[in-house]
Amino acid sequence: MADQPKTALITGGTSGIGRELAKLFAQDKYNLVLVARSQPELAQAAQELQQHGVQVTTIAKDLMQRQAPFEVYDEIKAKGIQIDALVNDAGQGQYGTFTTTDINRELDIVQLNIGALIVLTKLYLQEMVARNDGKILQLASLASELPGPLQSVYHGTKAFVLSFTESIQEENKDSYVTITALLPGLTDTDFFNKAHMTQAKNVAEGGAMPAADVAKDGYKALMNGDKRVIAGFMNNVQVAISNVLPDPVLAAVVHKQSAPVDGDESAR
Repeated sequence: MADQPKTALITGGTSGIGRELAKLFAQDKYNLVLVARSQPELAQAAQELQQHGVQVTTIAKDLMQRQAPFEVYDEIKAKGIQIDALVNDAGQGQYGTFTTTDINRELDIVQLNIGALIVLTKLYLQEMVARNDGKILQLASLASELPGPLQSVYHGTKAFVLSFTESIQEENKDSYVTITALLPGLTDTDFFNKAHMTQAKNVAEGGAMPAADVAKDGYKALMNGDKRVIAGFMNNVQVAISNVLPDPVLAAVVHKQSAPVDGDESAR
């Protein structure tokens, strides 16, 4: 009897790194559950991914809403779908000095980047531990390792994701469930448009890593059961340097790199 196909749940799977990860899972014949806000984008992604001969279930939910991740879990359970791999990819940021950014937008970002991730991780980790099998990929960031002037809330959320992930890795080290943190740096996605960050020097100057390359690094690490992977050679160099610089110096360096080209640091 042939093995039952496995299923991966990917939040933010309609664009960027999440979309590229979905392609890799589909190529390996994983069925997919994609969660995103836009039903048209979900339908378009599903049509493309189904060409790999896999089943694609789409759920249109705004994970910035507190009950949304619970509703996602309940809907998947009602369909009788077992999640073998969870990818917490959905995340957003906001650019500008903290005194000028929108607090309601920031609270939404905290709910998306942290709240939804905690809920889905807990619910599916409990199932995976009970089966003693499963994989989780958490989208941390180079921002997890660095202070983030002009992106203070985003960097704070990603520092949480990495610390949280390392903690539950230790708690579950004796199980066959693996939890991997993926730390991308600047990546060519729509993130910067949504964060109103296109005028930041490091973004405007280009050099962002292709999302497909980041996804390949993350997928390989997930399948190998690695604890973490920093995508890209130069990002590894940057983290190594950051580990020896005093925090105030590091904050000043990041501030200079991400300063707006027009000099106006206020939120857009």
